[in-house]
Amino acid sequence: MIQLRFVGGDSAVSVGIRAAEYGFWATHAEAVMPDGTLLGAHIDGGVMVRPAGYDKGQYTKDMIVQIPASPQMSDVFHTYLRSQIGKPYDVEAILAFVARRDWQDASAWFCSELQAAALVACKWFMYPLATEFNHITPRDLLLIVSGRVNIAGAT
Repeated sequence: MIQLRFVGGDSAVSVGIRAAEYGFWATHAEAVMPDGTLLGAHIDGGVMVRPAGYDKGQYTKDMIVQIPASPQMSDVFHTYLRSQIGKPYDVEAILAFVARRDWQDASAWFCSELQAAALVACKWFMYPLATEFNHITPRDLLLIVSGRVNIAGAT
């Protein structure tokens, strides 16, 4: 099983991301690891494992999406994420809302792009997508996942 966590809030960063996503509520995405910790990319600290609840009270909406996956796919997904620990947050990804960049550049990560790359690594979805992307926002990632998984409460 693969689990993704989507959150949205009212911080200045969340408001900016929400504006770039045309008002969509989710402004951050990260993986729930098998031990319950959270692995994701943040502007503060880059790609790290964080304890569950590290951001308690920072977000107004929190949703866990369960993604059916074989044990092998799940292992590849989590191994890929662990291999990215220590990489910096991709500040340029924020600019990619209006500028071009390669979302699969593994030298630095934006939250949802890291999760999308892990899903590609485990072959849960295959790249290239039907349209050319220069970034993948939390909204885009949730849309990609919703094509294969029933997402309750994703409005």
